[in-house]
Amino acid sequence: MSEQGQKLEIEHTEDDGRGAFFLAKQGIRLAEMTYSRAAEKLVIVDHTEVNEQLQGLGVGRKLLNALVAWARETETKIIATCPYAKAQFERDPSIRDVLSSAG
Repeated sequence: MSEQGQKLEIEHTEDDGRGAFFLAKQGIRLAEMTYSRAAEKLVIVDHTEVNEQLQGLGVGRKLLNALVAWARETETKIIATCPYAKAQFERDPSIRDVLSSAG
């Protein structure tokens, strides 16, 4: 089955102040957006990586959408230092509500 034909489920993990939204297949991470916790309700998104098999399928944006939904749910603010995430926030005003004014 092709990657496009599969329903890829975005997972979230956080441990000791470091977290990630990711896609995994057979225990191998194929895409991830990582963050570090700067305060109880503030995270810094620092990296996005998508396996070349999945590039061009909008996976990076799916990871960002999951992060934004989580931030809204948990009332967490985001500072984006990752170039990809930063560019997406600049392009799309509809998701800027989760950005920290400190960022």
